[in-house]
Amino acid sequence: MDEIGFMVKKIEDDGRLLVCNVGWNWTASAYNTRVVFRNGIYGVVSSMKNIEEAHNDPNSLFIDIGAKSKEDALKYVHVGSVCGYCGEYLPLANDLVCSKTFDDRVGCFQLIEALRENDGTYPNDIYYVFTVQEEVGCRGSKTTAAFIKPDIGIAVDVTPAHDYPCDLEGSNVVGGGVGIKICDPSVVCDEDVVALMESCCEKEQIKYQREVIDKGGTDASSMNLSGVGVRTGGVVVVTRYPHSQSAVASKEDIDGGVDLLNTFCKSELTFC
Repeated sequence: MDEIGFMVKKIEDDGRLLVCNVGWNWTASAYNTRVVFRNGIYGVVSSMKNIEEAHNDPNSLFIDIGAKSKEDALKYVHVGSVCGYCGEYLPLANDLVCSKTFDDRVGCFQLIEALRENDGTYPNDIYYVFTVQEEVGCRGSKTTAAFIKPDIGIAVDVTPAHDYPCDLEGSNVVGGGVGIKICDPSVVCDEDVVALMESCCEKEQIKYQREVIDKGGTDASSMNLSGVGVRTGGVVVVTRYPHSQSAVASKEDIDGGVDLLNTFCKSELTFC
């Protein structure tokens, strides 16, 4: 849900599809990958430039669906058609898993599992919200927070890993436990919410790590600014190779997020 992808902005006379980003795509990782449109049409992403010269510019990319001409392409897609990556779910060593669109299918899975375990006896009213358009501006959470008017808003998402060679620096480790969001460029989380999450993890022996990133953000940002302000936190899963067809995460971290959500929702919120 709310996965990144591409949108057709122009169809060339030779049948190539010029595209723009829907969310943030890494041009280098998109190169030569497969995509699928909503109607089931497949394509291959390629570049009009040497990929080293593309510099994360989606205007350098095009999609080849096998069309022979513009007229032929129009039988299958149109300007405004959207596609996402192909990337099957694969088990890896050490209980890691790989798939496309862990951002944010992981969050959807965690909410569904948490909802299943809610027997209706929790002391708090809990709203499990599956938002749209987080990747293009945290829009869905803005409207739902305005409607619900929550006392606390918790974003459930992934976060980039820092435990492999990449262009990011930080402390996030795959397999290091569920991430408790402290801060990112879009939000500074409420200290009482963070403290309660840490207390929940320590009480239930849930492995966790504190998460700080200096690039990216989540729906916590728009919830935080909703109305006169909402106390905000985040439950995140550290993920390698995000926004690609081959994201990698830990099943233990994912399950830990479910446990944290349930423990938090059962807690007495004395600071509200």
